[in-house]
Amino acid sequence: MLLFIYSQLIRLALPFILFRLWWRGRKAPARRKDWSHRLGCVPRLQGTVIWVHAVSVGETIAAGPMVNRLLRSNPDATILMTATTDTGLAQAKKMFGERVAYAYAPYDTPGAIRRFLRRVDPRILVILETEIWPNMIDQCHRFEVPVFLINARLSERSAQGYERVRGLAAPIMKKITWIAAQAEKDAQRFRRIGVAPECVEVTGSVKFDVDISEETRAAALRCRQSLGKRPIWVAGSTHSGEDARLLEAHRIVLEQHPEALLIIVPRHPERFDSVAQLVTDSGFKLARRSLEQSAEGAQVYLGDTMGELMMLYGAGDIAFVGGSLVERGGHNPLEPAAWSMPVLTGPHVFNFETIFERLQANGGVQVVQGAPELGRAIAGLVAAPDECRTVGQRALEVVNSNRGALDKVVEGIVERL
Repeated sequence: MLLFIYSQLIRLALPFILFRLWWRGRKAPARRKDWSHRLGCVPRLQGTVIWVHAVSVGETIAAGPMVNRLLRSNPDATILMTATTDTGLAQAKKMFGERVAYAYAPYDTPGAIRRFLRRVDPRILVILETEIWPNMIDQCHRFEVPVFLINARLSERSAQGYERVRGLAAPIMKKITWIAAQAEKDAQRFRRIGVAPECVEVTGSVKFDVDISEETRAAALRCRQSLGKRPIWVAGSTHSGEDARLLEAHRIVLEQHPEALLIIVPRHPERFDSVAQLVTDSGFKLARRSLEQSAEGAQVYLGDTMGELMMLYGAGDIAFVGGSLVERGGHNPLEPAAWSMPVLTGPHVFNFETIFERLQANGGVQVVQGAPELGRAIAGLVAAPDECRTVGQRALEVVNSNRGALDKVVEGIVERL
């Protein structure tokens, strides 16, 4: 009954959702492209199809090594990558080119999901992290499509939210075939909200299996050389409400290290121009990567291109991971850690709770409460290069010591194909 009510509410909201898509597409035309996919009207596929759903950029990057393994182990199968956002789909296309098929994920109405499944006829659905849509899972169950939740995480806040709608959540959770949880805490929470205990396995996070390609390393070196010999700190995946605080922290850094450069990489491309305006209004000298402007004399370098965050981390000395000074739950700290960089974060890291705990336990991350503390921490690390290298090495040790989840995940998927 609750699933029926949920479905009716989604149907009622659909005209407004489509209008919002059209409205936001005025400034980002890519969002309007292939809009019919969102209603389930996707090109038909033949043969064995492995459907991999990753909501946005971060999940798509995390899915990369797994998709490459699946392509090698199932050369006759078609991998269909779906995403909810245009940036996620653009990232997938950049990573895989013509080796996989692409589509936007359908909206979570029974009709849209059914149309999608009839056209694609997937053998399995692999969902990254915690993208749980009731009708997507219910309709896959009806079509006898096994659903795997990979690299699954569930914060205590989210678990409590599912418990408040247990009548809707529990029946859906029972229809998930296999959950590969990042940590035992996540596994316990999934069991708590209705997943059968035998369907949950702790495999670890595939994000520890991060791979920096030689191409990315070469691009990072070229970028670093273009920025000059100066201290560089990178603020990655920043959200609205954080940028002004980061600029405040950068003022503190500049007081002690006037040659220092801050690279800001906003999480969402629609914010590129507004962040650029904020930087100039705040009195900083700005260079924009998209305009190929020289960073000579600049105090802030805006990373306003898509899919280059990993490379830009490699061009810096110290990293701050965004979404953590505001209550967004933080983003992936393992990307800068893989570069052997000291990692700093704000206090709000519930999306990556286990990963941050491991980094903290090894001294590879520092948690700051606000801009003044962040500025002092950055300035201190710049003034102590040996300590900076030591902290970065500790972060890298955490990455290397926790690799291996990818093997377990791929084996688990192949066994169940």
